[in-house]
Amino acid sequence: MTETSRSGTLPLTALRKGDVGVVVDVVDDGQMLGDSDGSTLARRLGELGFVPGADVEVVAVMWLGHDPLAVRVGGSTFALRGREAEQIRVRRT
Repeated sequence: MTETSRSGTLPLTALRKGDVGVVVDVVDDGQMLGDSDGSTLARRLGELGFVPGADVEVVAVMWLGHDPLAVRVGGSTFALRGREAEQIRVRRT
């Protein structure tokens, strides 16, 4: 399990099925997604609703490596790759 950082946050992948948390931050790794508008992963996650203050719930963990991870944010459920979920920092509630 990933340890809590000094700021008290965890990557989303540290949560288990049924755990609930609040998004604290989305780390921008600066890598482009390859689309025409130059989106980064952090921007795309923000557009999906992964913004500071949003409640998240882990709905399902598909494989041992959390890849993919089914997460509910707002009224929507998304399957995130492990690399994507690692960028979302949460505080467990």
